[in-house]
Amino acid sequence: MDLQRVKLVASDMDGTMLDPQGELPPETFELIDRLHDAGIAFVAASGRRFDTLRDQFAPVADRIDFVAANGAQVVVGGHLVDREVFSHAAVRRLNHAVSMFDTLHLALFDDTRSYLLDEESAFEREVDKNLPCPICMDDVPAPEVNIIKASVYCDEGVMDMAYALTRELGDDFVFAPSGNKWIDVMQRGVNKATGIEQVMAVHGISADEVMAFGDSMNDYEILRMVGLSLAMENGRSAIKQIASRVIGTNAEHSVQAELRALLKVRS
Repeated sequence: MDLQRVKLVASDMDGTMLDPQGELPPETFELIDRLHDAGIAFVAASGRRFDTLRDQFAPVADRIDFVAANGAQVVVGGHLVDREVFSHAAVRRLNHAVSMFDTLHLALFDDTRSYLLDEESAFEREVDKNLPCPICMDDVPAPEVNIIKASVYCDEGVMDMAYALTRELGDDFVFAPSGNKWIDVMQRGVNKATGIEQVMAVHGISADEVMAFGDSMNDYEILRMVGLSLAMENGRSAIKQIASRVIGTNAEHSVQAELRALLKVRS
């Protein structure tokens, strides 16, 4: 893909744009400002919720777009353009399937809180699974609670358990391993790519004008869709196989290096 054609850059966060400590390298904000000035839109595409991403990008939050909660929250130009909510019946089916396995623990999320269907000590936090405002519950929240995200913590065998859950509930959900012990649960037809499509529609941009970065299985649909897909060296094998090119690691700030290269071509 000719870098002159790029009109939108989409990047995953954890394992991709963030360093191994879960922080944005300090040069990131200047690079986003320069992209904006060059007429190139930037969208943060993450399993993290919108409130977390907005805080993380606070210095430039009014200059970028967001695809949060694996496509369940889409914010373009500061306006919420989509918010996908799990059906209560589907959440109950998910809880029933997870409860079949004593090595699995379900976490549900609304806009601000985490609902833990087990003792808090059963969950190991990761940078993108920080379980804000946790509430331990014996059953799923009431139907009035709008669940926008679900994740399953695995004591062991994350790939095996993703397969088992797919066999149980594959008609309802997509189960994407995320990190070493978590599985992201995505509603069928809702993922980062469907969120990016909405961002593209608002901006009038086609998929072959998009450059995207990712490292995990919840980035698969985006990398398959866009004109230029860049996988992290520290990413999962399948992601590296389907990408246009494999770049360096997040520890090397490789996304930022690619953005500098893009800006150099466009200067």
